[in-house]
Amino acid sequence: MAFVPPSFSDLGKSASDLLSKDFPVGAAKLEVNTTTPNGIKFTVTGNKDNKSGVIGSDLKAKAALQARGITFTESWTTSNVLGAELELQDSLAKGLTLNLSGQLLPEKGTKHAKAGVEYKQEYVFTRSSLDLFKGPTIHADAVVGNNGFVAGGEVAYDVSDAKIHKYSAAVGYIAPLYAVSLLAANKFTLFSASYHHRVNKEVEAGAKASWNKLTDSTVAIEVGTKYTLDRDAFLKAKVDNTGRLGLGYTQVLRPGVKLALGGLFDTTRLHNDVHKVGFSLTFEA
Repeated sequence: MAFVPPSFSDLGKSASDLLSKDFPVGAAKLEVNTTTPNGIKFTVTGNKDNKSGVIGSDLKAKAALQARGITFTESWTTSNVLGAELELQDSLAKGLTLNLSGQLLPEKGTKHAKAGVEYKQEYVFTRSSLDLFKGPTIHADAVVGNNGFVAGGEVAYDVSDAKIHKYSAAVGYIAPLYAVSLLAANKFTLFSASYHHRVNKEVEAGAKASWNKLTDSTVAIEVGTKYTLDRDAFLKAKVDNTGRLGLGYTQVLRPGVKLALGGLFDTTRLHNDVHKVGFSLTFEA
């Protein structure tokens, strides 16, 4: 059976998603997705921070020419950041993706541009990119794998300083029902281990342990679970070694309308005003 490993940034993604997604705490979020008859997708998001009251939003338009493998995305945020991205996938060769993206902040004249290439086939997934205005800096990562076993690394090289300022490595194992990974990041100063298990069609469980040798001598541990109530609703819960309890509930109200509720509670200070709640509402048409 063909095995294409995930990208380096996606190693341990199943556990990270279980412990981080669908917990809309500390904010109220609205997302609207619409698609025109000719295939252009518009996404409008708004986010209000419950503590500061600051509201941020962005508008994104995505057009795709599937036959030619071309995708073009434009974005504009309330911070007046303009963004554009052009992607060419599988046109020059199967598994090869070319990417060019940029951002512009007209008020300050700040600009960013990045050119990248991605190649994936059986047993290998590799990416590289060039940050044109920062350094310039070359980023590269690669993952190889076979029979579920994966190993990879990443590096960032500043051309102007002729210096490597970032490197990481990871190993893992991916099976249909479970996945484990070990990561050494930030020049081998941040270590983490994650585990995700699909117990059955209703229940998922996961855990993550991390240690930063530069800032803390203790190991941070977080465990979580997801329980699917039916095809339209699921519950999530997580807890860490500091006593913080996270709860989330997601419900499809009707086709195209999804509501998510979340809370993060400090069980060591239940009577203090330190808890966070929030919600997100997503429309799809």
